Amino acid sequence: MTSPAAQRLLDAARTRTPCPPVRDLIGADDIKAAYGVQTELTAARLAGRARIVGHKIGLTSAAVQHQLGVDRPDFGVLFDDMDVSGEDAIPVGGLLQPRIEAEVAFVLRTDLADEVTADRVRAAVGAMAPALEIVDSRIAGWDISIADTIADNASSGLFVLGPARVGLGAVEPVDVRMEMSVDGEVVSTGSGAACLGDPLTALAWLAGAARDLGDPLRAGQVVLAGALGPMVPVRPGMHVRARFTGLGTVSARFGEV
Repeated sequence: MTSPAAQRLLDAARTRTPCPPVRDLIGADDIKAAYGVQTELTAARLAGRARIVGHKIGLTSAAVQHQLGVDRPDFGVLFDDMDVSGEDAIPVGGLLQPRIEAEVAFVLRTDLADEVTADRVRAAVGAMAPALEIVDSRIAGWDISIADTIADNASSGLFVLGPARVGLGAVEPVDVRMEMSVDGEVVSTGSGAACLGDPLTALAWLAGAARDLGDPLRAGQVVLAGALGPMVPVRPGMHVRARFTGLGTVSARFGEV
């Protein structure tokens, strides 16, 4: 039986109509209940033949935490139909309240299912890539508590991976600097240090959290490590490009509808 909170979010996604927060149903700070709702939504997606391709870490940047009024990281699930890397123009009609942010992505070459140590986390990384995440919220007006965003699959939407695949030996994630522009105008800047101090620290946090919830990270999965700078609203027709030192560029163009 679907919980009332999960049903509210499912209905919002189906009708493309933002809904009230779900914290009145699960509590604003009940992390366990929030991930329980997320698990229900994941099961619904899998029943609809979606395929899990990775995870996203949210709320790693102090700037984004300030924008949304929360104070700790969370994570969600990435599905195959969220990857719009090959799209010439990303349609915005299926999104509700999209915003975009630039991140370091990791591609894992081994599982991270057991004890999490710094050495094991480094060894698990097969490559890094520049990434753009289009976050979205089924909650009206982005009026979210930590429980709201966790339940809503960490406010996930879509993602774009740039073409580069770079090993840890070439650049340290903490040293990466990012500059994101919209239609040629710089709108967001940041560095790897803005992501929980180091994107590898964020990855280690995710590995432990996902393992403890029974969904450990697996080889081949993509991990979006979290924003390096502030996110900005998406509007139809905009062209976004992010440059990362050592990782190259990633870009996305949005359709008019």
